[in-house]
Amino acid sequence: MATLEQRFKAFIKLGDFFRNFAKTSSANPGFVDDNNEWYQKFDSAITLAGHKNGWFTKQQVMFAITAWAEQLNEQNLNDWLLPYPLENNTHKIVAIIMAGNIPLVGFHDFVTAVISGNQVLVKCSSNDNILLPFIANYLIHIEPELASEIEFSEGKLTKFDVVIATGSNNAARYFAHYFGNKPNIIRKNRNSIAILTGEETKEQLNELGEDIFRYYGLGCRNVSKLFVPKQYSFDDFFKSISSYQSLIDQNKYANNYDYNKAVYLMSEFQFLDNGFFLLKEDAGYASPIGTAFYERYTTTEALNDKLLRDTDQIQCIVGGEFIENSLPFGKTQKPELWDYADGIDTVEFLLKT
Repeated sequence: MATLEQRFKAFIKLGDFFRNFAKTSSANPGFVDDNNEWYQKFDSAITLAGHKNGWFTKQQVMFAITAWAEQLNEQNLNDWLLPYPLENNTHKIVAIIMAGNIPLVGFHDFVTAVISGNQVLVKCSSNDNILLPFIANYLIHIEPELASEIEFSEGKLTKFDVVIATGSNNAARYFAHYFGNKPNIIRKNRNSIAILTGEETKEQLNELGEDIFRYYGLGCRNVSKLFVPKQYSFDDFFKSISSYQSLIDQNKYANNYDYNKAVYLMSEFQFLDNGFFLLKEDAGYASPIGTAFYERYTTTEALNDKLLRDTDQIQCIVGGEFIENSLPFGKTQKPELWDYADGIDTVEFLLKT
């Protein structure tokens, strides 16, 4: 069994690997490094992941890897983990059921469970079952003691102590029924929102485009709804996000955009369109791909009350400085290690169970 120190050092080395790989591949997108077989294997895994899931383009996967490279270093890991009494952790088997909507979406749960001194039993989504097994193999390569601590399963999960499961609202109901007799974290659908005042700069609105369009809008941290003042005009917003127009060149995105536009037209819904992105006034939070919903607010007090009532539907809030813990524009897809999904402290959960 790997010690806490061995686990800690393994993830520092993994961060180094991610950084070096990202640096090399960004300098030469078609690189083949004959001196590092793991670079070649990783490049092949990324390509295969893209073949199996058309949303996982090389650019999107590299963004995820680069984001993790920025997090996995000694300083960040210390800042994250030092407050916790990890030495008191009782070694347990943690079953992790992962979603597959964006690349490495369940990696934080994996890192948390392993580095805190547990064994993981991972069930990957069929949409994202290439990248994490490769990364696990690399971790075992640099720290062989982890070989007995990481297991992947494609079938029914049986022997485990606690569960962390992420899926749709329908899947969450199944998880709750199936895993209800075990300590668990079960995550449902959530969406992120942005609050605009009309005073945003063009740069801020362009950065909001990153929050909306990264991973084609498929993540729970993607902004899928805008709250705007009653008389707000979207002219500046559309001008500021024009740099993202190349999204329409991605076939899967274009097909979704065209389909949703056709549905809105046939249903005679009112919507705004800039040629690659739709805005529809709607009270919902979960907008379809290529679309964001928007809702107008009259006062910040009324908006704040609404958001408090809808807390369980919201993952991140961008803008709206009057909202506690709101994020700056452009930051939703770069969470820190201590930014926990749904606000549930995963390390604390594992230590107390």
